[in-house]
Amino acid sequence: MSDIDIVEVEPQLVIGMRKTGKYEQIAVMLPELFQYTFDNGIEIAGGPIFVCHEAGEEEAMKADSEGTADIEVAIPVANKVEGTNKVKCYELPGGKMVKTIHKGPYEDSTQTYRELFAWIAEKGLTITGPTREVYLNDPAEVPHEEILTEIYAPVD
Repeated sequence: MSDIDIVEVEPQLVIGMRKTGKYEQIAVMLPELFQYTFDNGIEIAGGPIFVCHEAGEEEAMKADSEGTADIEVAIPVANKVEGTNKVKCYELPGGKMVKTIHKGPYEDSTQTYRELFAWIAEKGLTITGPTREVYLNDPAEVPHEEILTEIYAPVD
């Protein structure tokens, strides 16, 4: 069982991309976004983020299998930058969120999400928007069992 806490998250200036498809596209979209930052000399101000717009496990699994998932990836940046028709610069909202950390491969995070959602329900809180994941290390640089992912759910 991971530690679960309520935290106040500050709004973040990010560059991001959003498209419809399967979650496996995250692995293509994030490197593309990083390439954009490198090509344009953009200063990165935090770990990459995935925003999940589907509400709950069932909806997410259905959208993924049908290729209709609403996929948003973002990278925090130090300053406002020009976007393109594909890459946008915007503020990712902050607010009161429940946070936990998943340790291990991304595909093994289901149990961590279930614990997070159960904790939220137990405390009588309501999820008020998309959940998000912040990737704290690079799976190309650490063993899969050492991958760290912060998971946030905005609540009221």
